[in-house]
Amino acid sequence: MHKITVDNQILFARDGETLSSVLMRYGLAFSHPCGGRGVCKKCILLVDGKEQLSCRYIVNSDITLTLPLAQKTVKKDRESTKTTGDVCFAFDLGTTTLALAVVQKSDGKIAKVISRQNPQSLYGADVMTRIAYGAKSQENATALHKIIISALSEMINESGVTADELFVSGNTTMLHFLFGIDCSSIGVYPYTPAFLRSKTVSANELGVIGVKTVTSLDNISSFVGADLTAGALLLPPPNDEKKYNILVDLGTNAEILLYNENTLVCTAAAAGPCFEGANISCGTSYTEGAIHAFSIDEKGNKIVKTVGDVPRGLCGTGLVDVIASLVKAEIIDETGYMEDDYEIAEGVTLTGEDVRQFQLAKSAISSAIVSLMESANVPPSQVESLFVSGGFATAINVENALFVGLLPKCFKGKIYAVGNSCLLGTVKFATANQPVPDFIKKGKYLDLSQNATFTRLFMENMYFGEEND
Repeated sequence: MHKITVDNQILFARDGETLSSVLMRYGLAFSHPCGGRGVCKKCILLVDGKEQLSCRYIVNSDITLTLPLAQKTVKKDRESTKTTGDVCFAFDLGTTTLALAVVQKSDGKIAKVISRQNPQSLYGADVMTRIAYGAKSQENATALHKIIISALSEMINESGVTADELFVSGNTTMLHFLFGIDCSSIGVYPYTPAFLRSKTVSANELGVIGVKTVTSLDNISSFVGADLTAGALLLPPPNDEKKYNILVDLGTNAEILLYNENTLVCTAAAAGPCFEGANISCGTSYTEGAIHAFSIDEKGNKIVKTVGDVPRGLCGTGLVDVIASLVKAEIIDETGYMEDDYEIAEGVTLTGEDVRQFQLAKSAISSAIVSLMESANVPPSQVESLFVSGGFATAINVENALFVGLLPKCFKGKIYAVGNSCLLGTVKFATANQPVPDFIKKGKYLDLSQNATFTRLFMENMYFGEEND
């Protein structure tokens, strides 16, 4: 056994154990977006005064460890209002963020919202990385389940309310984690989930404290989950019965619905976690120090908007703005080439690899939207509205998103940011006492890996310019 001295505390490590494993056991770990592969560089710590990647550092002697200042998550909690009558909970089980709403069942109003980062980020930024981690051992799979149950119970306790029912939405994989059901089959072809339909389970059986039952909404497919079901319940169908609406949930896995009152087709694109701060050299989530907006004025001055006073990193909305600004200034050319790293603010830079990660993400999303429309023989003129949901989407600069090709330019004037449609749709489900319509549950899924249109568009949409029309 070896001793690790950190902040006047002694931790004990087995010989040959990775430093990150030790920290996880003691509850001191922080995010490993790459799942411990040593590529994201987010877990750098000072070991005996030298920078080391904790996921790669092997403990074979006594060491002294210096932890960075804990990141302070910026919460967007609503002001608490007095609850009247019976209440229930609606829970958005997001890959990156968790949100719990206290809902008054009498009128469907939200009395309070509590949010926090999904603690599963310790094991990877995206669901495929977490699936791979859980598949390694039963111990790992149990850890993924228990860390969600613990966080959920803490959030219920923080609400100061107890209730009989909790209703939950999330992607298909996250719901498997919640219920403690093996999801390793989703990670390998043919990507088959253990379940899709709604579940109601005793909270005591799951270990959730503060409620009696936990009910999930129906998933649509392996990669289009109950979070999109909730969105489809929330958002209106088009006014014209011959037209369609589109819902794009922007996240690590961009999920897309094309629907009207009777029909739903869907797909998902692996956009990668760059909009959540992972795989970006100075990337961060919407936390203290995050640059969330950026522009360059006519005199060439940088206008940087930051959460708090001191810029420390670049979050998703800021990344879109920076890329758009640098393309407009011809610092980034149409192919994505940038001659040198660009300093956004002191200590915060954009690299050529960051631009490449953005190109991969934006091309996947815009190409998936168009491919889904073509597969359903729906031209842009037949689309009434395009709704963009997700925490990242709430504050996105739509003009910049169109300019860089994150969203197809043909939808200019039709795009509406709708905030957290997953949480709001779950609230509607919890209080409406109506089942999920069959046309949503039976929605047809388009597999982009087998789609020639998507393959062609993905290469074309990597560029910046008029190609992205």
